[in-house]
Order: sequence, then C-alpha cells, then structure tokens
Amino acid sequence: MTDRGKRVLISADKSGSGKTTITCAILKALRNRGLLTGAGKCGPDYIDPMFHREVLDTPSWNYDGFFQGEDLMKSLFYGNSKDLDITVIEGVMGYYDGSSFEGTEGSTYETAKTLGCPVILCLNAKGMSYSLIAVLKGLLDLRSDSNIRGVILNNVRKETYERLSPVIRRETGVMPLGFFPHDESLGIESRHLGLLTPDELEGLKEKIEKLGDMAEKCLDIDGILKIAGEAGETGITAENDPVRISPVFSGKKRKKVAVARDRAFSFYYEDNIELIKKLGCDIEYFSPLRDRFLPEDTKGLIIGGGYPEHYAKELSGNTDMRESIRKALTDGLPCLAECGGFMYLHEKMEDENGKEYDMAGFLSGMNCYRTEGLRHFGYVTLKAETDTPYLEKGETVKAHEFHYWVSSDNGNVMRETKPSDKTGEKSFYGMHLVKNTLCGFPHIYYHSNPVILRRFVSLL
Repeated sequence: MTDRGKRVLISADKSGSGKTTITCAILKALRNRGLLTGAGKCGPDYIDPMFHREVLDTPSWNYDGFFQGEDLMKSLFYGNSKDLDITVIEGVMGYYDGSSFEGTEGSTYETAKTLGCPVILCLNAKGMSYSLIAVLKGLLDLRSDSNIRGVILNNVRKETYERLSPVIRRETGVMPLGFFPHDESLGIESRHLGLLTPDELEGLKEKIEKLGDMAEKCLDIDGILKIAGEAGETGITAENDPVRISPVFSGKKRKKVAVARDRAFSFYYEDNIELIKKLGCDIEYFSPLRDRFLPEDTKGLIIGGGYPEHYAKELSGNTDMRESIRKALTDGLPCLAECGGFMYLHEKMEDENGKEYDMAGFLSGMNCYRTEGLRHFGYVTLKAETDTPYLEKGETVKAHEFHYWVSSDNGNVMRETKPSDKTGEKSFYGMHLVKNTLCGFPHIYYHSNPVILRRFVSLL
C-alpha cells in the first residue's frame, strides 16, 4: 500500500457514549478490508488498548499530553504508524475533558491538535432528535480548530438516522457517517477501574466479528477513510525524529526481563515495554497465577497493575511462585512493581469480599486492604526525596494512580504532586525502595524520564 499516514480520532461528548465499541467495530472493518491498521488511545487507560489489540492482534499505543508533551507524542506516533495504512485513535471522556475543570489541557482535543487528527464524534442519540444539533454545534463551536469532521449516532434505529442525517449536514456541515443500533449483546461490561479486560468476557471473538459486520453494514467506512486521508502533517521524519534510544546491551549480551502478565496483572503501557526492549532486554512473560517459578535466567522483574484482588485465592495458593519472587527480590533482583504488583508483594492482601490471603511477603509486615472509595485518582509527578538506584534526589518522573485498595504503608521515597497543585502544598508521600525493588501504587510512564528505566536495565 502507498496510502500511508491516514489517521482518525474517535471521540464523544462524554464517557459512556460507546467509543470503545465503535472504535473496535471500525478497526475490525478496516482489518477485514485488508488494510494494515493500527490503534491508539488518548490518556492513561490500559484496558481499552487491550480490546484494540484483541481486534488487530497488534499493540495499541497511548497518546497522552501530560505524559508525553507535543514533541514526544509526535515522535512516538511517527514510530508506531509509519508503516501502517491507517491508525484509529480512541479518545478519553468527552472531547474537551482533560486534567482540570478549567480548560482543555490533557484532553482528547489537545491530542487531536498535536497529531493533526481529523475527529469523528460518537454521540449516544437515544431519546434525542433536533436537540442533537445543539450538542453537536456546541462541540464544534467551543474551539474554532476543533477539526470535528464527522459524526456517528449510537443507539438509534436506521429510520431515525436517515431522518436526522440531512438535518445534521444542513445545520452543522459535519458529515454523518452512519449509526449503530441498540444491541445489548454487543455491549462491554464495566468494573471499578473501567471496562472488564478482554480475557474476562465470554465470546469476545464472536462479538468482535459481529461488530465488524455491523460496521460494514451501518457505517460509512469509505467516508471514514476519506476523512482519515485528510490528516495534517506531524513534521516528524526519520531524519528529525527527536527520540533516539541507545541500548545498554546488544547482541548476545541482551538481558532477560520477566514481566508478569495474566488475568491478575495486565495493565501495561506498550511504550514502557518497547522501551525495555530498545534498551537491550528481551521480554519473557510469565504468570504468577499459573507458573511455579520465575523464568530461567531472569535478570530483572516487572510486575504491573491489574486485578490481583479478584484472584487473591489463586495467587496465594501458588506458594512456589510467591516464594520464588520473595527470594529473588530479597537476593537483590532489580524489580519495578506498581499498583497491583505492589499489592502482590505485601505480606497479606484482602480480596474483594474482605477475606485476607497471604501474598509474596517481600514487604514484610505490610497489609493491603480495600476502602470504600477511590484513592489518589489522577496524574501525579513523582519527585525523589532521596537518592535511589533509579532516581537521584530531586529527579522526577510522571505517573498515574487509580485504585480502591490501600496499603498499611504507602512509603516515603518520593513525593507525589498532582498537576493542579501548583504550590505542592497538597502533595503526599509514596513509593518504597527495598533492596533493588522500587514499588508503589503509581503507574509510571518511563518515557517521561527514561533515565529511571535505563538505570533499572544497568542493574541487570
């Protein structure tokens, strides 16, 4: 194919409008047409990209204004998409919703502007008729450079779409690109962190096949391709790409990093995984649920977030793995563990019903338990309070927190500050450093300060 550089962003007026379902439907329809298709997600979400990956069998990438800034975002997008026919990026929340109530910073709109993406809105039009025009015009007019080019109506009948379509075109100039009828069998269930993960949904493959067929039948895929072909230039080329990673190890000297990946631990930024590889490491995935021991010749360990609380009994019952990890970390194996991984390293952890189970026990005497509300939700900047093998005192890295479970000791190695806290007066302490293990609730985005991962790799 020679038609490179096409891209489009699927957004909405609010969360719960069906962005993930329609994005997956479009991705499947494009793949069915034989197009080399990539996917992305605005913001720090881990779960939506899992669904994209289920459709395409390739990674889906996060594009996040807080984590990346303009230059890094453009560079990562260039590297991820340069060999593709088209990239479909799913927005987060409503189009203009970002990291504060006061403006668009960190929003899908900012990402679309940075990447030159034409935008297609997915609007839940159930129970609406002409009022839909007011919603659409509001989104169009709030910013003169909104770049909203098309709209898909969700949860409506064909007859409703056919009557509204000419009105939309006449009143707004936006291209109607089809509709999705209400179909509960194609919905995706939610849980306290968002959507259920793909491997928890029965019949997902069949559901995706149906979504692709419905997209071809109910959406204007040719119109979507036309809009995607009108994307602006990012200005990044192989010659001026600002992000170049030099490996710590290469060739036969590459080191193995074991990464926990199963139903209990599945929250990873694909950029973090790729950065580990670029620094000279080979990734071997393993399961703390099923495997008895760490992979042979493991030189470093990554345990990401997920839902360990839903698999506490199984994790606790795998005593060989718990002991394997506890001993390796006690012996000094370099490890980065975040959120769910941090919880797993505790002495004990409550499951979702409040029953307590033994965990890896590396964090001796520490317990992890559920609270009634969401804790420390949102972006944070971590600032080292003391020198560590990963960050020196005063160095920073960006991260995101989203958890209901808390620890009896959140740690004090770093100070965490939210973007809205300009003075740092409401910041709080977090993170532990024990031996060569850095762990805590924040999900760290390593590209925001790659030195933290370079130092991890240098310890292997």
